[in-house]
Amino acid sequence: MGDRKLLFTPGPLTTSRTVKEAMLEDVGSRDRLFIDTVKEIRQELLRIGHVTKEEGYEAVIIQGSGTFGVESVISSAIGRDDHLMVLVNGAYGERIVKMAKVHGIPVTPLLFGENERVDPVVVDRALSDAKDVTHVACIHCETTTGLINPIEEVGAVCKNQGRSFIVDAMSSFGGMHIHMGETRADFLLSSSNKCIEGVPGFAFAICRKEALGSCKGKARTLSLDLFGQWEGLENAGQFRFTPPTLSLMAFRQALRELEVEGGIPARESRYRNNKSILDKGMAELGFKAYLDPSIQGHIISSFLYPEDPAFDFEHFYDALNAVGFVIYPGKLSKASAFRIGNIGQIFPDDIRGLIRAIGEYVRKENIRMG
Repeated sequence: MGDRKLLFTPGPLTTSRTVKEAMLEDVGSRDRLFIDTVKEIRQELLRIGHVTKEEGYEAVIIQGSGTFGVESVISSAIGRDDHLMVLVNGAYGERIVKMAKVHGIPVTPLLFGENERVDPVVVDRALSDAKDVTHVACIHCETTTGLINPIEEVGAVCKNQGRSFIVDAMSSFGGMHIHMGETRADFLLSSSNKCIEGVPGFAFAICRKEALGSCKGKARTLSLDLFGQWEGLENAGQFRFTPPTLSLMAFRQALRELEVEGGIPARESRYRNNKSILDKGMAELGFKAYLDPSIQGHIISSFLYPEDPAFDFEHFYDALNAVGFVIYPGKLSKASAFRIGNIGQIFPDDIRGLIRAIGEYVRKENIRMG
């Protein structure tokens, strides 16, 4: 492995050498090469989402992290007289609630447990009782735990109830089948440094064009104006403000490598295989998964701390980091857990290497596992 570290995190992820090499040559934001790259990326994002411009969909790129993209939609799509309901079963749903409050948007959190999926029946009942709610936001893969929420079923409820649907697919887009049309989403969000396996620098929204058009004049900020961003990209092929040029060049390469790998089905298969090997190895070491397997996705896995009071996560993290494996702390409010990502340029042998390192730590520190 040498000095190379592997990121078993929700993102940023381990990227290929060729993706990194795509950033070695500077490019101007008005160069024809860059403008063509942006156009190619926007078209490819629609294709991955199984929709087209002709069917009434648009892809908008927003500078900044995934959170910037989510806030762009929340602050641009929801009008002064609208009301947002957020389906919350983790830290990232809670973050959307905070965004709404910052922007003075009336918001109702519909709370579920961190270890339970959003229930479409409960959502349907809540919307029937809350006639003033105009928009509903849901996390697809709740990165707090790796839990997968049933966005297609929730989307059907929203459509039947006549509410606009916003999906945060930050950790799932590119790593599992998502058909934008089947979700009934008006806006679906992800970012460059997740399952497409690019580097950090921008987020993107796949939007139903009619819903995007309704954002005109609603933005509460200048830089996060979703409609303004789309209008600039559409009319001139350029960003309104300085774009993350090299991140976009890397992303174009990442999209090409996704296609070479076999597209979403092949990448999902690799990630699922990673998770299967991880689950088996961690169980053999005595670690317990936080979530029931029926709702645990293949993107991120959460494991409870060993019951041994001698276990110290920071020491555990540092020990793994020292031998080239970077994992992630948990964000649970009611349990102590850590997370291991199954995504990025990591493969079965990398997972096995991580499990060996964890096993060696457990034995060296004499951690009791049950």
